[in-house]
Amino acid sequence: MKRHLLEAGDLDRDDATLVLDTAAQIESALAGREVKKLPTLRGRTVVNLFFEDSTRTRISFELAAKRLSADVINFSAKGSSVSKGESLKDTALTLEAMGSDAIVVRHGASGAPHRLAQWVQGSVVNAGDGTHEHPTQALLDAYTIRQRLGRLDGVRVVVVGDVLHSRVARSNVWLLATLGAEVTLVAPPTLLPVGVGSWPVQVSYDLDAVLPKADVVMMLRVQAERMNASFFPSAREYSRRYGLDGRRMGALPDDAIVMHPGPMNRGMEIAAEVADSARSTIVDQVGNGVSVRMAVLYLLLGGAPDSE
Repeated sequence: MKRHLLEAGDLDRDDATLVLDTAAQIESALAGREVKKLPTLRGRTVVNLFFEDSTRTRISFELAAKRLSADVINFSAKGSSVSKGESLKDTALTLEAMGSDAIVVRHGASGAPHRLAQWVQGSVVNAGDGTHEHPTQALLDAYTIRQRLGRLDGVRVVVVGDVLHSRVARSNVWLLATLGAEVTLVAPPTLLPVGVGSWPVQVSYDLDAVLPKADVVMMLRVQAERMNASFFPSAREYSRRYGLDGRRMGALPDDAIVMHPGPMNRGMEIAAEVADSARSTIVDQVGNGVSVRMAVLYLLLGGAPDSE
């Protein structure tokens, strides 16, 4: 693997498969242990540098690092020198001077992790930057699909909703295509990004038309906090056309699964009965996130030579 994980494009098929296989090995190694820890990164320091609010991702990375026996520093922009005007570069250099080996960063500006990677000697992991990418989310989603369906090659994945503002959608499109899946995006035209025609996907505006052939349906949250204009007539209209309810779930093939990166808007993009159904992998995704992020930290810091 490369020294950093900044976007899904950093991973070729072999690298991505290595992460998934390593996550499976780690999960297996921990399964029989009373204390869920491995000594692999003892003496290493991982900094969680979060400029945006997060629950699942921040806790997942913290738990992953601790289970590998690394020292963990949780840094929140609120209540730090950032609130006094300190720049991202100075914050990063300060953390590196304190001995950080890896920085896991979430930032509201697209491209911030790439800048960070130019300034520090250690590894940088992108935990979500603006509307750009979220590569470890795509990895845990791919891991979950492989776990539930037994394969990724040829799997038909339908990604539904606010693609325009979704870093999860971007990372999933590129990673799943790399791993041989067939991806279809379904959204209102207003919620598809410019240039989507160059992505390795098919595009549809009709959710009901694509469900009968889907192996995986991945619902996306409508990110109202990133919207400064009206992208659809109303929440009710959006839910009627692009929400996954019990009736639509019934149109899926028998072994198809339903995914959501969270947090969910229950009743809007996904009905409660779907989110809590046996087809749903939402809880599995959260659990798998720890194993996959352990694999990423292990490979970047301890388990593979630097290829750069």
